[in-house]
Amino acid sequence: MCENGQVLDYELAACQFLRAIRGERSQVAFARRLGYRGNPITDWEHGRRFPTAVEALRASARTGIDVGAALSRFEPAVPFSAERLPEWLDALRGTRPTSALASTMGRSRFAVGRWLKGEAAPRLPDFLRLVEAITGRVAELVAELGLIERVPALVERYRMALAARDVAVEEPWSEAILRVIEVRERGRLSAKQIALELGLDTATVRRALDRLILAGIVKKQRGYRVVGELNVDTRSQPDAQLRIRAHWSRVLAERTPTLRPSETFGYNVMSLSAHDLGAVREILRRTYREIRSLVAASEPRDTVALVGLGLLELSGFVGESEE
Repeated sequence: MCENGQVLDYELAACQFLRAIRGERSQVAFARRLGYRGNPITDWEHGRRFPTAVEALRASARTGIDVGAALSRFEPAVPFSAERLPEWLDALRGTRPTSALASTMGRSRFAVGRWLKGEAAPRLPDFLRLVEAITGRVAELVAELGLIERVPALVERYRMALAARDVAVEEPWSEAILRVIEVRERGRLSAKQIALELGLDTATVRRALDRLILAGIVKKQRGYRVVGELNVDTRSQPDAQLRIRAHWSRVLAERTPTLRPSETFGYNVMSLSAHDLGAVREILRRTYREIRSLVAASEPRDTVALVGLGLLELSGFVGESEE
């Protein structure tokens, strides 16, 4: 049953999602609008059975939601098409193994593999589970569809995602601090020890830790413990995205002169066709997605690293030149 419950589960979220897209229409009127002779809506909203993800997205579109635009905002690098949903999911997951996704979801590897190949259609709850397993951002997907306030099961997760984004923008070192706590958690590190680990001043670390605690991501308990997620996506906020990128670019530039043997930095200034430049851009995007997928499945987590991928067009720059 899905009517009420304090524990977050995807069946509950799916019930609420389906109720949200129906809006003020009666169940019978909504069923007719979707082309059903009977009334499956009651069963959907009570969790007795669920539509497939494609059916649910089609129903969303029939109520006026621009599903394509919403999912394109959610993941601009992966083109979305409802008719090719398996391909979208497969591209979204990059190179992350099916077995790792299945383990995270609590589903069989066989079932997950069939969904990604388009051999079977995931029901709406499993679609939500799969997006969360791949991205950690299912609440943000529902928010892009304009439904988050009517899906209470995901509201708190969305609130925490917004708080995490604010922390990442205002205290950009917070992400690295969180990663250090994750890999050194058993050691119950103090703020001073975290600062030494990252080569920072203690005041910067303490300021970021205070924000992480307020956001519900870190808890102080004889040291610091990770209790939430910091899955940050700032693509809908260009200014915030630029600030975070500028921070990590500075870190890379400042630390490049003292690279250790295990570290690397490479570059290539090149001339090429506009067509091939587009191909290079796509290679970098694909590489980034694959790295994210690899990291999501990486165990044990005992190292913190910064990976920088960039592409600048040096010609065509409009600015002042010296005579």
